[in-house]
Amino acid sequence: MDATQYDPRYLEGIRYFNACEFFEAHEVWEELWADYQGPSRRFYQGLIQVAVCLHHFGNGNTRGARKLLRSASDYLRAYGPWHEGIRLDRLLSELETCCAGILQSPEEYPQVEIVPDLIPEIHLEPPAATGSAG
Repeated sequence: MDATQYDPRYLEGIRYFNACEFFEAHEVWEELWADYQGPSRRFYQGLIQVAVCLHHFGNGNTRGARKLLRSASDYLRAYGPWHEGIRLDRLLSELETCCAGILQSPEEYPQVEIVPDLIPEIHLEPPAATGSAG
């Protein structure tokens, strides 16, 4: 699929996400998710949770970020390694790197700040570039 074949809300959410406007990405993707009844419904739910995870992390809610990271990973792994133009294995790996301090801390409320250079971005790729058509 090229970008013109995706729902405009999907693409708008990606633009917000890559601009680190995670709450806005979540809002747009949630609207898409609410309207969508097809096989990618849980995929969109996973993206919403990735955005909310990073929103929480950026606001210091590390407990909430850790919880959403786990559930987002569960949703998205079912679609991996590639789905709807996104290399999910890469996105999840980058998300785990970004959230490593949260994941590794034994504290319920880790005092860890997000490192801007580690925040993942989403780049759409055609299936041929990933070696998988999913």
